[in-house]
Amino acid sequence: MTTAPAVDQASPAAPGPPRAPLSERASHRVRYVLVGAVLVGALGFLLFKGLGTALNFYLPVNQAVHQRSSLGDRTFNLEGLVVPGSIHPTPQGVDFTLSAGGQTMRVVNDGSPPQLFQNDIPVIAVGHFAAGEFSSNQIMVKHSANYIAQNPGRVTAPNGTKR
Repeated sequence: MTTAPAVDQASPAAPGPPRAPLSERASHRVRYVLVGAVLVGALGFLLFKGLGTALNFYLPVNQAVHQRSSLGDRTFNLEGLVVPGSIHPTPQGVDFTLSAGGQTMRVVNDGSPPQLFQNDIPVIAVGHFAAGEFSSNQIMVKHSANYIAQNPGRVTAPNGTKR
């Protein structure tokens, strides 16, 4: 009887793919971390810039006058009532005065006012402070009774009645 040769039970496992040296693996990790950090930073920057410019805030005349130095020449929405008798057409648009909270501000608009624009109505002028007045390029008329009902006290008439 012939016996089969003995098989060594402790034979090494089949060799796998060659592994990169430790320093090469570390450089790949650093590269992935840097790419991830750049992507997160870019996304954060886009969100900050996008949300920052998307926010529109409305300031009544009295608050805008109070915050004039901090607002500088930033564009914002100025709200108030058109002072009766203050509307004067100009070749570029219209000049008028807005009133809110006991303060008034002269507005110089270089665009066409909306058809509903008239004396003693609440409006929003989009623009910035310039040379002692508010320079505007857009006027929005707040003509909805729903707005006034949902926001009591935001704009009041010169005689103190709520609009």
